[in-house]
Amino acid sequence: MSKHTSATSGEEAVQSKPGKPYPLGATYDGEGVNFALFSENSTAAFLCLYDSADPGRETARIPLKEHTDLVWHIYLEGLQPGQLYGYRVDGPYDPKAGYFFNPNKLLLDPYARAINAPVNHDDSWLGYDYKNPSDDRYLIMNHEDSGPTMPKSVIVDPTFDWEDDQAPATPLHRSVIYEMHVKGFTHLHPTIDEQIRGTYAGLGSAESTDYLKKLGITAVELLPVHQFTDESYWGYNSIGFFAPQNTYSSSGMAGQQVTEFKQMVKNLHKAGLEVILDVVYNHTAEGNQFGPMLSFQGIDNRAYYHQVGDQPEYYMDYTGTGNTLNLSHPRVLQMVMDSLRYWVTDMHIDGFRFDLAAALIRTDEEIGRVSSFLDTVAQDPILAQVKLIAEPWDIQSYQVGNFPVRWSEWNGKFRDALRAFWKGDDGKAAETALRLLGSPDLYANDGRSPANSINLITAHDGFTLNDLVTYNDKHNEANGEDNRDGSNDNLSWNCGVEGPTDDPEINALRERQKRNFLTTMLLSQGTPMIVMGDECGRTQHGNNNGYNQDSEISWMDWHWNENQQALFDFTSQLTALRREMPILSRRKFFGNEQVNYVRPDGKEMTSADLNNPGTHCLALFIDGMRVTEQTEDGQDIGDEQLLWILNAFWEDIPFMLPRVGRKQSMWEVVVNTYDGQFKSPMETIKGGHEYNVPARSSVLLRMK
Repeated sequence: MSKHTSATSGEEAVQSKPGKPYPLGATYDGEGVNFALFSENSTAAFLCLYDSADPGRETARIPLKEHTDLVWHIYLEGLQPGQLYGYRVDGPYDPKAGYFFNPNKLLLDPYARAINAPVNHDDSWLGYDYKNPSDDRYLIMNHEDSGPTMPKSVIVDPTFDWEDDQAPATPLHRSVIYEMHVKGFTHLHPTIDEQIRGTYAGLGSAESTDYLKKLGITAVELLPVHQFTDESYWGYNSIGFFAPQNTYSSSGMAGQQVTEFKQMVKNLHKAGLEVILDVVYNHTAEGNQFGPMLSFQGIDNRAYYHQVGDQPEYYMDYTGTGNTLNLSHPRVLQMVMDSLRYWVTDMHIDGFRFDLAAALIRTDEEIGRVSSFLDTVAQDPILAQVKLIAEPWDIQSYQVGNFPVRWSEWNGKFRDALRAFWKGDDGKAAETALRLLGSPDLYANDGRSPANSINLITAHDGFTLNDLVTYNDKHNEANGEDNRDGSNDNLSWNCGVEGPTDDPEINALRERQKRNFLTTMLLSQGTPMIVMGDECGRTQHGNNNGYNQDSEISWMDWHWNENQQALFDFTSQLTALRREMPILSRRKFFGNEQVNYVRPDGKEMTSADLNNPGTHCLALFIDGMRVTEQTEDGQDIGDEQLLWILNAFWEDIPFMLPRVGRKQSMWEVVVNTYDGQFKSPMETIKGGHEYNVPARSSVLLRMK
C-alpha cells in the first residue's frame, strides 16, 4: 500500500492501491472506490478530490501511475458516497494535430453517476485564450484553473430497494407512447406538492400516473435526462451519459438525484407505465474548438470526436451542434454501450429513442446500415429486452426505413403524408393509404412489423397539435433570435385565419382537425406517439422551436377550457378503442385479401383512383373475418369488420355503405370526428344506403 500526498493546501494523505482498469468510472464497493479513466493519447492524469462542504476547494491531487490498456486507474480506500472528484489530464496542446490537453482544466468523469451542480458556463472552463481577439485564439492555451467553479463528479452508492419491481413489458404493437418533458409536465400542476413539481418525484406522483393511465398511455418517452448544460430547456446538449439531470431532483444533487430517479421509475412501473429515454449520443455539449472544455475534449479529443480529415483542429458536424461523437472508436462505442446497459440494469429503463440516429452510424467518410454501433447493439443480450427507436436522420442524411431489424423509427413519412392529406393537398391518397397500414413499403420486406413505424403528427421539435392547425408561420420571437430559428415548412392548414380567432366556425373546424389527426394516428397500424399536451390542445402560441423556453411557453397548462376537456375525453376514448379492438394494432401486416379501398359509390377503388390527384376521400374496408391471428395472450384477434372513411375534401360526401355478404348488412358508427362524439347508443345504417360524411372529417363504422 502506498500514500499519495495532496498537491494543494492541507497536505492530506490518501491511502491507495493500483486498482483495476475495469470497470471504467468510479466504482464504490463499500470499502473504497476504484477509479478508471480511458485516455489513449495523454501523457499523465491526475485524480482530484474536492470538499463536499466547499466544492471549490481541492483537497487532494493524486497522480495516476497505473496505465493499463490505455486506462489510468487507482483504488482509494475509505472514500464514501458523496465524495466529489474530477480529473486533470496532461499531454500535448496542439490543436492543429487535434490535441487539446490542458491540465489547468478540471474534467468530469465520462462515467460519472451523478454531477453535483448545474452545468451552466464560466469563462475559466474554456481551454483556449478566450480573451485573445484573433480567430485563431483556440490555438493558444488558457492557463486559468477551472477547478473552483467547475461542477464535480460524485461518488454514488448504487444500492436501492427495488422491491418486486417488474418491467411492464408492453408489446410494441400495443404501446401508446407519450413524449414529455420531466419539468414541463408537472411544473404548473395545481395539486401536486409544490416541493416536487417539475421533478422526478413529481412525475412519479399519483397525480401524474393517474392522469397518464386515464389518457390510455402505456409508455412515457422523456426528453433528455442525461446531465446536460443548462442553456437548453429540452436537454439536447448532454455532458454526462450516466448521470440523471440534477436540476430535476427535489431531494439534492449529491447523489440523491439517482435515488429519486429510480423511485420515479419504480412508481411508473407500478402503474403499468414503461419509461423510454430520449438519448443524445450523437454529440456532446463541448461544441467545436471554441466550446468549453468539460470532459471529453480534455480527456482525449482525437479519440472521442470525428475530425475533419487533414485538419483535425476542426470537427465534423453532422448534428448542427459543433461536434459528432466518434462511435467508430472502440472505446467511445464501449462508453455508449456501457451507458445503455447501465440505464437498463441499474435504472430499470424500458427503452431508448436515439436522437439524430443517422449520425451514430457514420464513419469519418460515410453512413450506412452496417456500422460497429448497429452490429454491437444487434448482439447485445441486455438491449434485446428493451425498445429501440431511431430518429432516422441527421442534418445531412434521411434514413427513414433503413434501420435494421429490432429497430423502430420515427416515421417522418407518416407525419408528412397525413399533414398534407388533411390539409387537402392533391395527390396524397396513395401514400396515405400505405401510412394507415403501417407503412409496408418501408417495413414489410426486412423482417419488421407495422409496430416498427412510430406514427407521429407532432413532436417536441415543431408546432404543437393546436398550433399546427392555428398558425402557418412560426412565432419564435421569445427565443431571442429575431424569429430566424426553427423551420417554417408547416404542412398544416390554419382554416383560413392566421392565429387565434373568435370566429366560432373556424374554431370548430380547428377542433375537428385536431380530432382528425389524433384519430388517424391512434387508429392506424403502427405505434402512436402523442406529444405532451396535444391531448388537451396545449399551445406554445406559435413558437415551434421551444428549445430554450423554460417558461409558460413550454410548460403544461392544467387550467382547461371546455374544448380542451372535450379533446382529452375524445383522445382517451380513442386509446380505449385501440385497446378493445386488437385488429387496430396488429403484429403483422394486412394481406391484400384483408383490406380493400372503397370509393364513395361503394365500389372498390382502383389503382387509378388511388393515384388520382383529385382523390381526397379515402376509405378502408378491414375484413377481420379473413384475419387469423392471436393476441399476445393467445386469444383470437377477433372478427371485426370495419369501414374507416377519411374525408379530407372541403365538402360533405354522400358515401354508399357497402353490403358485405349479407342481404341486410348493418353498420354502426363508432367514431365520428365531425362532432367529436363516440356514439352511444350506436347510430346504425344499412349497407347499400348512403351515409353523409361531413367535410374534413373521419368516420369509423363497424359491421353489426
